[in-house]
This record gives sequence, structure tokens and C-alpha cells, in this order.
Amino acid sequence: MSKLKQPIAIYYEHPHWFVPLFKELDRRGVPYVRIDAAQHHFDPAQLNGEGGYSLVFNRMSPSAYRRGHGQAIFYTLYYLDHLEQRGKRIVNGQKAFRYETSKALQLSLLETLGLPYPKSRVINNPADAAEASNGLRFPIVVKPNIGGSGAGVTKFNTRAELETAAKAGTLDLGLDTTALVQEFIPARGGHIVRVEVVGGKFLYGIKVHLTGETFDLCPADICKTTGGQDLARAACPVDAPKTGLKVEGYTPPDEIIQQVERIMQEARIEVGGIEYITDDRDGQLYFYDINALSNFVADGPKVVGFDPFVRLVDFLEKEAA
Repeated sequence: MSKLKQPIAIYYEHPHWFVPLFKELDRRGVPYVRIDAAQHHFDPAQLNGEGGYSLVFNRMSPSAYRRGHGQAIFYTLYYLDHLEQRGKRIVNGQKAFRYETSKALQLSLLETLGLPYPKSRVINNPADAAEASNGLRFPIVVKPNIGGSGAGVTKFNTRAELETAAKAGTLDLGLDTTALVQEFIPARGGHIVRVEVVGGKFLYGIKVHLTGETFDLCPADICKTTGGQDLARAACPVDAPKTGLKVEGYTPPDEIIQQVERIMQEARIEVGGIEYITDDRDGQLYFYDINALSNFVADGPKVVGFDPFVRLVDFLEKEAA
């Protein structure tokens, strides 16, 4: 049984992704409280019940607006800032969540760190999309700044296609009316790599094998290995989309691991994942997505040889103590 005197608060919105986390906490007898981010309120004059938590673990998802909970995204920034101003320990606090909810900020961070990313422009009006694509190599993709699970990402093979969509008003700039116009990178080997960290340190890597039909690469929703084995349904959300994606464990080179840890340190993301891709045309590696919400690959023991949620709760217990 856990020796914690105060419970850990799990602040989350997605209904299924964190079931394995709750099961591991229950198995150990770790005291915790579930906080529904989609229906929450706080009093700026006090910490409310948060004063009784050993720490708050922020698991808010930027794709919440796809489930009718978009109001919780900006609210979460204000709530986390409220807690931090009063000295509350938060895992993945306001700065981490700001990077989670802005692909534009992610690219600015990569630029500051001197790390490679796909050539991009940031726009706030669909009418600027075609002009912003000047100097970019087609195909390109338009990515809403606030994404999550590939939401709203659209590929355009030619400038004419992009101009037609802009004039027709069909470009989706997302929740904050900001988007990236970004070069599309064809994946060498037909896969991307996602690297996960806990406590800001490397935990594991996976290769996600692409179908070319989806930009939704959520690891918890991928339910087959490259060998065709079904991953345990207990670990796969029952509403996981039928993407056809397959996954396998992979350990990146040490240099990549060090770069990932450096990114996470600068972004103050203690638990999260970073995705990178190798351009099939010239072999150039690009980082393209920084995630503060890490829901881990389904059926970790089968894919990476251990249960990531065990390591996560080890970290949470240590921090809470």
C-alpha cells in the first residue's frame, strides 16, 4: 500500500485513454482523485480542494473540442496558472500545456534549439494560405495550431488545390483560427517514430507504420503489431478508430534520445512524446510534433517489453512524496 498522506489529482478529459493509469493506481492502493476537466470550476481567492492534493497531474487533451469539450482547453491554461501562482506542484504545468496546444510554438522552440523541422509558415486567415506557401515544396499540409489526434490536417498536392480550398472556405484553421502551412514529408520506410519520456527522461520508442490515409497517429488507438498480432482490448480504447496502423518497439540512436530530452526539458514537459520522421527523398530527419499528453502505446508489455504505466506511477509516487 502507498504511504502517501494526500491523494494525487488526475486532471483529465478523455473518457478511455487513462483507464490503465487508474488500474495501476488502484492496484498499488495509491490514493488519487479524478478531476473532470470538461466540467470544473475554481475560486481565484483560494486553492479549493487542491490544497489537499500532493500534486496535480495534467492529462488534458487538445483534441477535446472534437468531443464537445473545447471550452476546457483555454480554461485549463488559466486553472494551471492559478495553481502555479500558489505553489502547487503540477506535472505538465502551464508551460507544457502551452506547447501542447500550439504547433506554432513547438516550431519556434525547435528553431531556438537548432533542431530540424519541416519548412512551415504560420497563418491566421485562410486567404493567406496560398501566398504563405511561396517557397515551400509541394505537397503541403495545412495543420490547425491546436490539433490532437491529427484533427483537421489536410494535404494539398498543388498550389492550385490549395487556392481552390481557400476560395471555397473549406480550410480548417481550428479552434484559435491559426494554422501551419507546412511541407509534407514522405516517410522513409513508411513509418514515423514516437519517443516517450517520463520525468523528462527516455522511456521507450515506437515505430508507427503509416497507411497514407490518416494523420491520426494516437498510439493508444493502434491495436496491431507489425507482426499482425492484436493488442489486448483491455489496453485499446473501445472506440479506437479503425486506422489500420501498426506499431513496433524501437530504440532510437542516443543522439536522438538526447535531443528529445532537451526539447522536453525546455518545454517543461515531464511526461510526453515527440514524433519525428525521415524524409524519403533525401534522408533528412525532422521533428514535427511535441506532445505533453502521452497516453502510451496500447499493450505496452507486448510492444515495448514492459508496462509504461508502472513506470509512470513510480514517477508520480516519487514526486508526490
